[in-house]
Amino acid sequence: MPIPVVAILDIGKTNKKAFLFNEQYAIVEEFTAQLSETTDEDGQPCEDIGLLAQWVVDAITRLLSMRAYDIRAINFSTYGASMVHLDARGRVMTPLYNYLKPYPAALQQQFYTTYGGEQAITSCTASPALGSLNAGMQLYRIKYRQPQLYERITWSLHLPQYISSLLTNKYYSDITSIGCHTQLWDFNRNTYHNWVLQEQLDKKLPPLLGDEETIACVINGHPVAVGIGMHDSSAALIPYLLSFTDPFVLISTGTWCISLNPFNKQPLTADELNQDCLCYMEYHGRPVKASRLFSGDEHEQQTKKLAVHFGVPVNFYNSIRFNPDIIASLQTLPPVTLPAANDKALKQSVFAWRDLNSFQSYEQAYHCLMADIISLQQQSTRLVIQDTPVRRIFVDGGFSKNPVYMHLLAIAFPHMEVYAAAVAQATAAGAALAIHPHWNTQPLPADLVTMQHYTVTQKMHI
Repeated sequence: MPIPVVAILDIGKTNKKAFLFNEQYAIVEEFTAQLSETTDEDGQPCEDIGLLAQWVVDAITRLLSMRAYDIRAINFSTYGASMVHLDARGRVMTPLYNYLKPYPAALQQQFYTTYGGEQAITSCTASPALGSLNAGMQLYRIKYRQPQLYERITWSLHLPQYISSLLTNKYYSDITSIGCHTQLWDFNRNTYHNWVLQEQLDKKLPPLLGDEETIACVINGHPVAVGIGMHDSSAALIPYLLSFTDPFVLISTGTWCISLNPFNKQPLTADELNQDCLCYMEYHGRPVKASRLFSGDEHEQQTKKLAVHFGVPVNFYNSIRFNPDIIASLQTLPPVTLPAANDKALKQSVFAWRDLNSFQSYEQAYHCLMADIISLQQQSTRLVIQDTPVRRIFVDGGFSKNPVYMHLLAIAFPHMEVYAAAVAQATAAGAALAIHPHWNTQPLPADLVTMQHYTVTQKMHI
């Protein structure tokens, strides 16, 4: 008897992953691919949308051919701030522009001047001004810089919904993608912002469909329920929302370390926006206040420098265990002189300005790097905790497996319960959980999230 499963495609910037989950949310099959990039018309690197579409079709065909499994549903999670523009026949009209593509300064100024200023827009749309990372601005750019192309666009889809449409031939929008720092959504009025309507961009955006909905399809002779896909950060939060009812903050760590507080209902302030706070949208359409740090990238860059300086392998930090005596020794290090800050945004820790010759060993330098990162993390996470009743902090992703990071975080938040939490492929699992009733006859498992509690055993300061 074939095993009932759900198929999930989890599409990141670097890795494209395919999974089969059984009804207990255990992964029974998986494979990964890395696809070559291409460039857009300006020579900027970007995802090869044709290559990606072919991988999606090939991956689904491969999964459906596995006779040991009964694939009852398919869903998708992808990175955000990326849009696919289609003509009336469903053909892709543009490259999949990279969200790091520089945005024309004059056009950005035109936009904010027309619609009441940057602060007014960012406050309503719960996102800092981030150029191309504000996906709505990508469509605005096409309208004013490529008007003939714009007129030929029938639908503008966020990437998860485009991937879904490859199987369903149906076009929808989803709230987790629209609410992901796009500047399209007015969080105060819970609808598209007025600028979207005035520019008539809403006519290019397909109708909204709930993330718990599916579309009945027959693929290669297999009847299957297909979800419309969702933004990866919102998907990764779902296992925690379904497992815990008491308030918590989730620090999702990777290249970005994002502190997510689903229990903070206060509107974003101008000061919070200046410090890179924003709101994501969870799959029921409720805002999730978040703050971001680029700490995973900083960790990668600084550990490369430490490896060269001390003559050790790049991944030598994996052998380092937390040592409170080394933390105490950091008090004797010379003070750091920082350059004048240009704004209030939390950019990187003070470690970038430290003299590596002042450290006695790699271990001391690495403890200092992590202490500096945690000092910044403490500031960032406090922005979203504020006066909420949160008493628990969960950490998932790469840093959750780092004992130095976890012990220092517990020291930084002595009145909180701090846990290293783990969900097997949380983003993919979240996309599967969103459509649970459409494929799974079993109740949700009680052990979706595994946790390790970190406590402060002695009074320490960082």
